[in-house]
Amino acid sequence: MDLSSVTLPLVVALSVLLFLRRHNNRRSYSLANLPGPKSRSWWRGNFGEALNSDAWKFHEQLLKEYGQIARIDGFMGDKQLLIFDPKAMHHVLVKDATMYEGTSVTDNALIIGKGLSGITGNAHRKQRKALNPVFSIAHMRDMVPIFWEVVDKLESGLSAKFTNDRSSSQPQEIEMLSWMSRTALELIGQAGLGYSFDNLSAEAEAHPYPGIIKQLHITGGRMWFVRNYVLQWALKIGTPSFRRRVLDMIPWKDGHHMRDMSDYSWEMSKQIYDGKKKALAEGDEAVAQQVGKGKDIMGILMRLNTEEEHDSENKLDEDEVVGQMAILVFAAMDTTSGALARILYLLAAHPEVQDKLRREILEVRSENKHISYDQLVSDLPYLDAICRETLRLFPPLPHVFRYALQDTVLPLSTPITGNDGTPITELHVPKDTRIMISILNSNRNPAIWGPDALEWKPERWLSPLPNEVVEAHIPGVYSHLYGAFFSLMLTIWRLNILAFRMTFNAGRRSCIGFKFSQLEMILSMLVAEFEFSPSQKDVFWQMNSITMPALEGNRQAPQLPLIVNKI
Repeated sequence: MDLSSVTLPLVVALSVLLFLRRHNNRRSYSLANLPGPKSRSWWRGNFGEALNSDAWKFHEQLLKEYGQIARIDGFMGDKQLLIFDPKAMHHVLVKDATMYEGTSVTDNALIIGKGLSGITGNAHRKQRKALNPVFSIAHMRDMVPIFWEVVDKLESGLSAKFTNDRSSSQPQEIEMLSWMSRTALELIGQAGLGYSFDNLSAEAEAHPYPGIIKQLHITGGRMWFVRNYVLQWALKIGTPSFRRRVLDMIPWKDGHHMRDMSDYSWEMSKQIYDGKKKALAEGDEAVAQQVGKGKDIMGILMRLNTEEEHDSENKLDEDEVVGQMAILVFAAMDTTSGALARILYLLAAHPEVQDKLRREILEVRSENKHISYDQLVSDLPYLDAICRETLRLFPPLPHVFRYALQDTVLPLSTPITGNDGTPITELHVPKDTRIMISILNSNRNPAIWGPDALEWKPERWLSPLPNEVVEAHIPGVYSHLYGAFFSLMLTIWRLNILAFRMTFNAGRRSCIGFKFSQLEMILSMLVAEFEFSPSQKDVFWQMNSITMPALEGNRQAPQLPLIVNKI
């Protein structure tokens, strides 16, 4: 055997490991006094417990034993922070946001493109400025008919499952997650991209896009080490075409799978972009013939972009616009479908809540089944409470990550006791420290939400919230505005925030699409027209990058079977 063939790779690998080990020592010393769980692995630290699909008990343990700040171990003993202290979150996400950056920006740029989640600094501010006009209340009202058109197609598709079946009068087991995914894709397709992906008929095959995005989340979860520790160094080697050739040659199934899914997303977005660009060039009549009739998000963005001067600093280039299309689908579809699936799952398990909600909806729908925007906002308090409570207790995105761009100090709202017994009122955070911000535990913190924080109680939103919630000043999108509407990464939900918790993130990377209300439109139709109850199959909710239901024994195929009866 030629030892030289293995010596060089071995030397390179050992050099990288030694560099990372030395790079981690400073942070390890600075954070060593913080309490935290014992590391289970020198190689993976606590990540094997914190980031796997069954991490619920680990995060519950952190909540009970360590409070709002804890030290967790990353790769090779790399000391990291897990936080849900309100003041600390406010500084990371809002007040000192320029001192921290999202850890997923690099891989988002590679996988999805140069949309909002894949850029930083001035480019990020420019894109937010370009997108802000399409999320006005006036534009929201204009899109309501588009939303109802999609919801009507969903109703027809589900109803056909009963009329086309010989036992149509009997309840049926229906896999509802796939229907919610198809609906979410069609909603963002028509309202966001001006494109129809799916007619939502019972006979039609689902568009491949939803399945690709779900597998992208699952595959990305398996690649946590590469994404967090290798990618930032690999991107400094050679040109993009060189790195692509290297990836093609490496026998790496997950890497090839991620490459293929990224290619599909880009090509799909580019196809839609080219069609819209052609219609804009042909004039208003051609635009009016398109899905959305030019009132969709990207249609408005592209029209505004063409009106900018050629050399304007506000003008987006083609890659940026195509990247926005990809992020609209990527960010909105699974978070929306997952939230809808969770609410249906809970309503099926709580028939008394489902019945009460149905009575409220039927009363509002008595004059017109297409509930108006104003009615959605003001006349469905119980539906609103159910949505808010579900997303509080079961946030689709359980945590987000940041890393410190410089040495900084993180103040705490509640002092903690260090391992040496001394009180800690602020943390000295070294540059490059990674921070896991626990949305899940922020939303379940009994010190803020009370002793029943782990219970699903929609009624808590029908009366004034406890003073502890208001006084905590938990950061959230426009948290100073009572009655604001918002969503996660252009996700299309409506919630009412009052000193809100972290479900929808905060600060300069918070959800720009915060005025949509499709979720409530979909639920108002589903609960009015159908009755849901649990199936006999064991459903397990996976804590991946986005929580999704699956069946025990088949976790690679997200699904939610429910017993459905046509009313």
